Amino acid sequence: MAEAYIIDAVRTPRGAGKPGKGALTHLHPQHLAATVLRALKDRNHLDTSTVDDVIWSTSSQVGKQGGDLGRMAALDAGYDITASGTTLDRFCGGGITSVNLAAASVMSGMEDCVIAGGTEMMSFTQVHGAEQANAGIRPLGMGSGNAHLDAVHPQSHQGVCGDAIAAMEGIDRGALDALALVSQQRAAVAIAEGRFAKSLIPVLNDDGSVALDREEFPRPETTLEGLGSLKASFDAIADFDLGGTTFRKQIQRKYPDLDWKGVHHAGNSSGVVDGAAALLITSPAYAEKHGLKPRARVVAYANQGDDPTLMLNAPVPAAKKVLAKAGLTVADIDLWEINEAFAVVAEKFIRDLGLDRAKVNVNGGAMALGHPIGATGSILIGTVLDELERTGGRYGLVTMCAAGGMAPAIVIERL
Repeated sequence: MAEAYIIDAVRTPRGAGKPGKGALTHLHPQHLAATVLRALKDRNHLDTSTVDDVIWSTSSQVGKQGGDLGRMAALDAGYDITASGTTLDRFCGGGITSVNLAAASVMSGMEDCVIAGGTEMMSFTQVHGAEQANAGIRPLGMGSGNAHLDAVHPQSHQGVCGDAIAAMEGIDRGALDALALVSQQRAAVAIAEGRFAKSLIPVLNDDGSVALDREEFPRPETTLEGLGSLKASFDAIADFDLGGTTFRKQIQRKYPDLDWKGVHHAGNSSGVVDGAAALLITSPAYAEKHGLKPRARVVAYANQGDDPTLMLNAPVPAAKKVLAKAGLTVADIDLWEINEAFAVVAEKFIRDLGLDRAKVNVNGGAMALGHPIGATGSILIGTVLDELERTGGRYGLVTMCAAGGMAPAIVIERL
């Protein structure tokens, strides 16, 4: 089997995802995607007529984010018309999956140059979600919306699931707030030291002025006392009347002895942001022919499903699965990136695998930097690659929870 090289990784800064208030909210999702695709082309002097495919991730493929963003953004970025494109949805995990599928197509020998990435403008999807709710359609993250499926596998709200898992695992709010503070502190250090500079691409307006060239979401002034003062976000949602049931009751149908109070809030949950990211994946032969220096190789990838009722617990078995495929152990991994969808996801991951906290999310995570759903996985792969190069590490593992009780994972090796 051929190897798949990572030649380059780029991303936009993450803009606050409040409609009309964040620095990127006035732009079209294709504009963000085209920004990173254009950067890959320019930075690597890429002949885009040699690009076999663009595999893109967008979770909410509706309205402005619909219509195969991968293909449309490639055309917007000035790629040759022969560079095909497709768009996928694995909820939060799509940004890893796009890279995994790109690597698979190269490793199979069927393609030689594939670009993978993702875009999500949560400022847009919030508005669309509100419109759906007003129309009586259940938004993403609020159960499956399918009465038959919910009868077989009851599915709750993501934040409610996070609170339920914390109770089940005996993880208190103090531990979750402490992890959130660490995320903010590490992100502040990373930004001050320019650790994101290699991958971060400024987003320009149509007139050439800068829309955003820095992370907009972090709150470096965060304190443990401030976090402790925030009201839990999901108690009311847990008991919201869904027409004869509630999200709490949906979980308790499967776990009748479980009850809980909310422990997650805006400070220890992932931030709502806009962003995009892209990676250039090639075969060794393509890299040699075109004078491209590989930065890493894809060692292994895996997909894992878990209990959809609790939704957020698949990252640990996904990590174990991908380590087995790679022939590695926990001790072999120099850096870990586990998406901080909610603090309990990262805290449980660290505890279950017995990880050294100094190796996990070392530059902060989504609690500080935000989580642009379909793009986050691609961002994290670029982040761990940059950090492996900065520190001289060899292996990095990236994984994240996704709605429906899933988690993709990937192990890369710095070259």
